[in-house]
Amino acid sequence: MAQGVDTLISPEMEEAKGKWSEPRHSPPIALSDIRKWAIATYWPETPPAIYWDEDYAKTTRWGGVIAPRDFNPFAWPVRRMRPAAAAAPVKGVRLTSINGGQTDTYGVPMRPGDVISTRTRLKDFNERQGRFGLMLYSYNETEWTNQKGEFVRRRVGTGIRY
Repeated sequence: MAQGVDTLISPEMEEAKGKWSEPRHSPPIALSDIRKWAIATYWPETPPAIYWDEDYAKTTRWGGVIAPRDFNPFAWPVRRMRPAAAAAPVKGVRLTSINGGQTDTYGVPMRPGDVISTRTRLKDFNERQGRFGLMLYSYNETEWTNQKGEFVRRRVGTGIRY
């Protein structure tokens, strides 16, 4: 519990608020990546053909294979990315963290050959008194676009610390 402090908001958080990170880029999405993701997601059932059957997918409104909406081309990074230090609350205060949920908004589907770019930012934050004392709510936004600059996905995740 945060005791003996007036705020959990650090100067680094104030400075970082609203500033987008440098973009990262996925490797080109392979048909086999989409197929494996769909198999894992739908196991033990057969995944919908739009995710693996090229002949079937050509007959759909998409004109080819697409990835499931939850597909993540960044799921297996060669180098692990460290979380942004700017999102850290004041130093010296030991806090408990819980996931406050997330909201996803989807645009165009991902397809074989796409290269996805991602960027993140500390969108907003606020504090309030709660049952556990002073609580910090932070809202982190992640945005994905494809190589054509088309919007693919936005996620706003809520982190709660007390």
